[in-house]
Amino acid sequence: MAAHMIDSYLFKEQFGTDEMRGIFDDQNLIQKWLDVEVALAQAEAKLGIISRAAAEEIARKGKVDNLDLAEMKRQLQLTGHPIVPLIRVFRDACKDGAGEFIHWGATTQDIMDTANILQLRDAYELLEKQLAGVNQAARALALKYKDTPMAGRTHGQHALPITFGYKVSIWVSETRRHLERLRESRKRALVGNFAGAVGTLASLGDQGLEVQRLMMQDLGLAVPEVAWHVARDGLAEFVCIAGLVASTLGKIANEVVNLQKTEVAEVEEPFMMGKVGSSTMPHKRNPMICENIIALTRIVRAQAPLALETTYHQEHERDMSSWQSEWEFIPEVCILLSGALKQTDYVLRNLAVYPDKMLENLRKTNGLIMSEAAMLELGRKIGRQKAHDLVYQVSMECFEKDIALLDGLSSHPEVSKILSREEIASLLDPVNYTGLSAKFVDLVISRSGGTR
Repeated sequence: MAAHMIDSYLFKEQFGTDEMRGIFDDQNLIQKWLDVEVALAQAEAKLGIISRAAAEEIARKGKVDNLDLAEMKRQLQLTGHPIVPLIRVFRDACKDGAGEFIHWGATTQDIMDTANILQLRDAYELLEKQLAGVNQAARALALKYKDTPMAGRTHGQHALPITFGYKVSIWVSETRRHLERLRESRKRALVGNFAGAVGTLASLGDQGLEVQRLMMQDLGLAVPEVAWHVARDGLAEFVCIAGLVASTLGKIANEVVNLQKTEVAEVEEPFMMGKVGSSTMPHKRNPMICENIIALTRIVRAQAPLALETTYHQEHERDMSSWQSEWEFIPEVCILLSGALKQTDYVLRNLAVYPDKMLENLRKTNGLIMSEAAMLELGRKIGRQKAHDLVYQVSMECFEKDIALLDGLSSHPEVSKILSREEIASLLDPVNYTGLSAKFVDLVISRSGGTR
């Protein structure tokens, strides 16, 4: 059985998706190695470097099902080398000596880097699709609740009224920017790497650049400006963007956790009968999906420094000590992020929202949440600073004595000369003070490709 949560028989659904695991599993990785070797052989045959017959046989046998994987593993254990065993078993699968022309002029890192980029291209497709789904789910949520008032909070305290749709519109805007970052970074990340032992293409002489061009054209990858054996910034950029996406998903999940607290109870992650929150407290309805999202996104974010370290620590023209770490953390980042995206999409599409509780909490401070409105109205008559000091004094007294701000302001001699109790009561209605919350929702939706 598996020893890692990503592949665990019991837990893998909580730590990734089958689609992303399929992109990075051994069989697909080996197939991508073969795809690169085949593309190399076909490019070289076009230029007469190897025979067309050899390239055709290499292409025919370039399927993972044609390889003796048990022998390949045995040789890997013997040689300690990842690609030499592949070349040997691939050679043995080919007829008429064609296998002797596999890997002509290439170095191991050429094959492995380019194959990893082919995997990453598939990962980009899935991540962008999933992130677009999260963005769409957030758009629908923002529109549905764009006029639903709730307490806005700063420093963990009630600040001013907002709408729930406004809160969610920030998630919409953020996920849209992440989509832009992913799409824009493709041109730097999805670049093949075929350059020979030290990056000079010396093994192919003057034909090297044309082999490189034909090979990348066949694979559908960008041609490198120069070898990136020791220039890992494209991969590091992807991991950093993945970290940003993870940060947003974790923030959304953490906000749901906070708003689901018993004392708040304004939203609740999806619940169905049979979901158990505790082995000892039968009443618990814990936000365990969101907590899992938070856990996954922490791990993804933690890989960004490692990716940057890998970019920095590259000695001379090739350095396996840093390169090899990418084999582990890039698949992990993609799989965990895919899992977090899937779960976030589910939470947003099925989130329970409790407007009545939001309204109840909005009135919990006995009107203190509306101190700004009262201060500004008084400020028009007595000046802003004086009004601030006055409302501050009244607000602190109301807080300490647990009385309504309406009563505190109405009984203040200076305030009562300016505003009637009815006027003060109107000022202190939080439902009327959500500002441009709804307009911001419409603005964000329109810029995110949605409709009102």
